[in-house]
Amino acid sequence: MAVIAVFSIKGGVGKTTLATELAWRWARAGRHQTLLWDLDPQGGAGFLLGIDPPQRQRAAAIFQREGRPREAIVDSGYPGLSLLPADPSLRQLPLHLARLGPRRLPQVASLLRGTWPRIVLDCPAGLTAVTEQALAAADAIIVPLPPSPLSLRALGQLREELLRLHHRHAPILPVLSMYNRSRPVHRALRVGDAGGWPVIPMSTHVEQVAVRRAPLSSFAPDSQADRAFERLWRGIEAKVAARSGAPARPVQREDGPHSVHA
Repeated sequence: MAVIAVFSIKGGVGKTTLATELAWRWARAGRHQTLLWDLDPQGGAGFLLGIDPPQRQRAAAIFQREGRPREAIVDSGYPGLSLLPADPSLRQLPLHLARLGPRRLPQVASLLRGTWPRIVLDCPAGLTAVTEQALAAADAIIVPLPPSPLSLRALGQLREELLRLHHRHAPILPVLSMYNRSRPVHRALRVGDAGGWPVIPMSTHVEQVAVRRAPLSSFAPDSQADRAFERLWRGIEAKVAARSGAPARPVQREDGPHSVHA
C-alpha cells in the first residue's frame, strides 16, 4: 500500500497529466485497485478522465470528522481506477485544516489505504497548508519540473522547506517535464544537473490527453511519450514496492483500446 503525491512548485508543468497517467497505469498494468485523489480546486484530473464535475460540492467536507470520504468516490469508467474528485470547495480547505489539525489529510489517506493499495494525490501547485499535509502523507513525492535553471533552484528550496517542516520526508523524484532536445538549455540540463532524471518529452500526444480526455495509451500506444510515461511508472512502482517490502507485481501486456505497450 502506498500514497504517491504528484506535486509541482508552479502550475503549467504537466502535473495533472502526470498524476492521471500514473494512476491509470497502476490500475491497468499493475493490477492494483487505484484511487486518484484530486486535491486541486480546478478539478483537472476528473476532466482528463472524461468525468463531469460533481453536482454536490463536498470535496472539502470529507475532511470533517463525519465527512465519509468513501461516499464521495466515483468510478472512473476504467477498470480498477476510482476518483475522489475535486471541486471549488477545496479553496476553503486550508481554513478547515487549520481547525482540524496538521495530520488530518494523512489520517483520511490512512482510512482509504486498505481499499486502494495505490493512492495518487494530484496536489495543488505551490507549498500551501494542503500540500504540506499531502506531502506528509506520501510514501513518494513526484515533482515534474520544466528544463530550466530556475527549476533546479526551486527543487533545492523545496527540499530545504520539507526538511524544515517535517525533519524527515518521503523520497523526492524529480521528473524533467516538457523536454525538447532541440533546445540547447534543455540538452545542457539533461546531461548536467538533471542527468539521470526521468524525462517526459514535449509532445503533441501529451497535449492530446486533454483534448481527447483519455489516457495516452488509448490513442497513442508505443509513442515516444507513452514509452516515457511507462518507464517512469515502472521505476516508481519498483521503488514503492521495495520500500514496502513487497515484490512489484509483474506488468502484463494487454490487447484492446486501453492496453499498455511495454
